[in-house]
Amino acid sequence: MNSKLKRFGVAIPRDLLNRFDKYIKSKNYKNRSEAIRDLIRAEFVKESWVSDKIVAGSISIVYNHQKRELVDKIVDVQHNYQKLIISSLHIHLDHHHCLEVIIVKGKASLIKQLKDNLSSMKGVQHGTLSITSSL
Repeated sequence: MNSKLKRFGVAIPRDLLNRFDKYIKSKNYKNRSEAIRDLIRAEFVKESWVSDKIVAGSISIVYNHQKRELVDKIVDVQHNYQKLIISSLHIHLDHHHCLEVIIVKGKASLIKQLKDNLSSMKGVQHGTLSITSSL
């Protein structure tokens, strides 16, 4: 056994355990321990965002690039938040639509603000924020 691992027992109602085992199987976990570790880590990631800590994530937006001046506005907003942006990827989905993926790291509140500023622009059809921690 790895000396850095600590074993502990958990009491859980049978119906909840059955649901958890189905969850484990659907996510291809090898065992309960791996699933529990991931669930705990996910909660700590959420806590980092709620606590406005330095975090990382990605912002994805889909927009109509033919919307007048939209591309320039998107670039202007990104320049205003350049200290948060690590990298970005631009993809042409079809003749009218583009997908922009922006990798970010910084204070959670500023990243949310950037996402909201981009998503709320007229011509941006969809925006999402995927969160993680910066460890």
